[in-house]
Amino acid sequence: AYVWGAGGTWERSCHRGLPVWLWWWFTFPSHRVTTMIPWVLLACALPCAADPLLAAFARRDFQKGSPQLVCSLPGPQGPPGPPGAPGPSGMVGRMGFPGKDGQDGQDGDRGDSGEEGPPGRTGNRGKQGPKGKAGAIGRAGPRGPKGVSGTPGKHGTPGKKGPKGKKGEPGLPGPCSCGSGRAKSAFSVAVTKSYPRERLPIKFDKILMNEGGHYNASSGKFVCGVPGIYYFTYDITLANKHLAIGLVHNGQYRIRTFDANTGNHDVASGSTILALKQGDEVWLQIFYSEQNGLFYDPYWTDSLFTGFLIYADREDPNEV
Repeated sequence: AYVWGAGGTWERSCHRGLPVWLWWWFTFPSHRVTTMIPWVLLACALPCAADPLLAAFARRDFQKGSPQLVCSLPGPQGPPGPPGAPGPSGMVGRMGFPGKDGQDGQDGDRGDSGEEGPPGRTGNRGKQGPKGKAGAIGRAGPRGPKGVSGTPGKHGTPGKKGPKGKKGEPGLPGPCSCGSGRAKSAFSVAVTKSYPRERLPIKFDKILMNEGGHYNASSGKFVCGVPGIYYFTYDITLANKHLAIGLVHNGQYRIRTFDANTGNHDVASGSTILALKQGDEVWLQIFYSEQNGLFYDPYWTDSLFTGFLIYADREDPNEV
């Protein structure tokens, strides 16, 4: 029960922690019926008296020391009061069921590059890769200084015998062995090329006969090996040009012949007798460059140069 106190406030009347009327109700059960009626009437009138009392509290019209009860129509709702102190926290509820996965969010913008970190430790050396292709050969560097001579090496094994070399030129004729009347010297040779070089010995390189070996095919010269009297002759085929040819003895022309070409092939010939000493040389050559018509055809014509010993000189009366 609430009692209006001397201080002008409602005070709660309690007995041992219970309201007075509740304590009295349970203590004196015989008076429950007789006291029921006033309480019912009080419950009916309480709403009428509560509204003006609450409104008076809101307007502060309730005067201290003078209780007032006014029953009237409900007034307008007053302003909300200040929020009360927060109550104690409740117990933690059960964990709910897991919700459905939401949609994936969009990728965020790329962040700025961070600062370069310190270099890591050097890793283990990898396996050697395959050998690459050889590069281009570079330029040779400058030649270095000559090194110190090394010790001589061992002699190598003898090599295989090489091929046989070309035959060398015949040497000069040896001394005449004219004893017992056997001195011999004769040759007959032919050319195998047309239009030889002018003012040089014509090389008759086709040997038909070379008794005594006194004709040298490499030089085109006859070298006397048996002193005596010799007979020389030549028959030269010409074509397309005139021919001016001469027989030379030790660099001097002994005979010259000239044959004019008339549009056909022709033969120029000449002959003479010479006294030769041992070592004398005789040959043929073109003496005019624009008149070099010497012609060779292996199928139907030849150009020949011939010479032979008529008789040898007899300085010793015992020789035959």
